[in-house]
Amino acid sequence: MSDWRTIEKRQGYLPIEDHGLVGDGRGSALVGRDGSVGFMCVPRFDSAPAFCPLLDHRNGGQLSVAPEGVRAGRQHYLDGTGVLVTEMKTDAGTVEVTDAFVLHPGARLEDDAAAGTGAFVRRARVTHGHVDLRVCIRPRGGGRVRRMDDHWEVHCPLQRLTLHLRSSRPLSGLEDTVTLSSGQDWWTSLSWDEPAPNPGGGADRRITDTVRAWRRWSSRLVVPDAPRADLVRRSAITLKLLDNVENGAIVAAPTSSLPERIRGSRNWDYRYAWIRDAAYTVFALRRIGLPMEAGGFLSWALAAVDRDGRPRVLYDLDGMPPPPETIDADLEGYRGSAPVRWGNAAAEQVQHDVYGEILDCAFQWAATGGTFQPGLWNTLAGLADSARTAWSRPDSGIWEVRSSERPFTYSAAMCQVALDRAARLARRLELPGDADTWAEEARSLTDRILADAWDERTGALTEHMSPGGGLDASLLALPLRRVLPADHPRMIATTRAIADQLGAGSGLLYRYLPEESPDGLDQSEGAFLLCSFWLVDNLAGQGRVEEAGELFEQLCSYTSPLGLLPEQIDPGSGSFLGNFPQGLSHVGLISSAVVLARTQGGVPPELTTAAWFDHESAEHAGHHRPGPDAATIG
Repeated sequence: MSDWRTIEKRQGYLPIEDHGLVGDGRGSALVGRDGSVGFMCVPRFDSAPAFCPLLDHRNGGQLSVAPEGVRAGRQHYLDGTGVLVTEMKTDAGTVEVTDAFVLHPGARLEDDAAAGTGAFVRRARVTHGHVDLRVCIRPRGGGRVRRMDDHWEVHCPLQRLTLHLRSSRPLSGLEDTVTLSSGQDWWTSLSWDEPAPNPGGGADRRITDTVRAWRRWSSRLVVPDAPRADLVRRSAITLKLLDNVENGAIVAAPTSSLPERIRGSRNWDYRYAWIRDAAYTVFALRRIGLPMEAGGFLSWALAAVDRDGRPRVLYDLDGMPPPPETIDADLEGYRGSAPVRWGNAAAEQVQHDVYGEILDCAFQWAATGGTFQPGLWNTLAGLADSARTAWSRPDSGIWEVRSSERPFTYSAAMCQVALDRAARLARRLELPGDADTWAEEARSLTDRILADAWDERTGALTEHMSPGGGLDASLLALPLRRVLPADHPRMIATTRAIADQLGAGSGLLYRYLPEESPDGLDQSEGAFLLCSFWLVDNLAGQGRVEEAGELFEQLCSYTSPLGLLPEQIDPGSGSFLGNFPQGLSHVGLISSAVVLARTQGGVPPELTTAAWFDHESAEHAGHHRPGPDAATIG
């Protein structure tokens, strides 16, 4: 359990790291250490937020259950669950608030079905002294309030949402004070699907059912024998909280517009699913005993590509293009970091890496025994053919720059992945296509990357397929995607150069330096956590296992007291930046833990030359054949 800490706000805002995530696989909420909800979207992750005071503490609405005069707080999750406990202390007493998006009795989180009841339950229990509990429910944009027989009904026109408020003791309105003494408790339930009847047993039974469902699911986790197994488990639960259980999509983060720089404009909406994230996430989930979640995300990704007919970068939860990006002028942004954005214009960018991301998803699908209908395979084969020339054309790259397009090295590398995976799939599953040509062009493209992206002055591979480009930390991912082994001499040199020149101190890395690699925003940002986890993997793959372990421990020290990670860290203060919690940061933690478990156990990691030779030998020994229960996409 974390230590008590004083509640401190800056410009009226609780720090990002002082929040925990709760959800039900459809919607979610960030609960602050002061008992307030900083961001809440229901019934879906991408719904208009009902409450978002993290984006405007005056105009973002308020949903709070907290004692008057709160001085300090601390939070913890109930073990193995997504149920959060917030303890708050005043001069007169101490109260704990247990928060849960409650699940159906007997819910199975591993199934592709709605598990949530569409209700957010908050149970307050006084553990010492007495408290005056201040309750406030004020949706963003206001609402029409109506008193019903046994609850309050709030119609929210901005969100096109109706909320139903119940409590164990009647409230006089949406703002009230409840006085409790030691041993007494009180609960409130905010529901949005249907005004369900007041259940017998109140909050206790609903929370108990929810805890039981979470622990049934988390008992399936296979946590590697590596440092910080506790954080691996928490990362897996966090990814599950980002998992849209009805169809397998996993959102990048449950928030929008939390800034990558305070009072900067690097503010994006991450409540969507990126194809790129699917490939990385599935790779991690399969290694910790979550094949259903991995298969669900792969199925969703491939179905989205097949339905859309073009290789998009990201989709909404339904596998459709997200709404156009708009700016919300009514919200000031976290600590004055405007603009606040809804939607994401990156969906319309040209990013050639998506060819490799999609084919790698297909490759991982086949590795789990999945097969393809002819229509989908024709689409995938067409993408491989497009990758043969796409790599040489400028694009916006993995970092989705908003400046002029350039021929990014990472994009070329992922076109190599597209060709390589297409060749392997065609050979393994005896699918139509020119596997020999794809394989030969993949090898040729690897050679071109080694030659054209190499800069003698820098002594490293750089961001462009030509000399003179800046350093780019995305190239640390090339061994993970089997483009180059981590112990290739030019990969070793690139790793060293990135660590030296993009290092932000204390194990942190910048993605790139905007002054050397213009991105159209003309401002700095924080250090990007995923890149540092990629550095851990490269060090391990280069035999520097002790250094890799030390860096991993350093990165784990940045987690919040709840074990959560943002997208970025402010190197100067250690404060969290960017949308939170960030799925890919937790994917990086899981993947690095698995790599360290292998290397510390004497097994070569998959990203070394030795492991690649073993893999190639196994492939040539025989084709993979899907099992009798294999699923089919297309």
